[in-house]
Amino acid sequence: MSTKPVEIGALREGSFVVIDGVPCRVVSMEKSKPGKHGSAKGRVVAVGIFDGTKRNIVAPADTRVDVPLVEKRNAQVIAIMQDTVQVMDLENYETFEIKKPKDEALLAKLANGAEIEYWDMLNEKNIMRVK
Repeated sequence: MSTKPVEIGALREGSFVVIDGVPCRVVSMEKSKPGKHGSAKGRVVAVGIFDGTKRNIVAPADTRVDVPLVEKRNAQVIAIMQDTVQVMDLENYETFEIKKPKDEALLAKLANGAEIEYWDMLNEKNIMRVK
């Protein structure tokens, strides 16, 4: 798994975190002050990058969570099939298939020969934009 551990208190809005095995982008982050008998708490609200589902974490601020390592790469579309898109990485010329994006605007720009940017997170590849 391509992740690294980070304390909840070190997360910021816009950063990435793994919640329930799904990579998410942090939407809001709150930290409460430590009380007389307890430690500071961190409240993280995040949205799944690939599925758009909202997820929450509430835990002590020194609790470690996983942060995914994002690999952003470029590829060229070779063929568009019914459910997948066959692409070729522009650095190592590897060909593979990626699920079609759900975003209609992104799907409309997709064509044979188009150059795309895809993200590889937790061994899942997704098309993020068409160049």
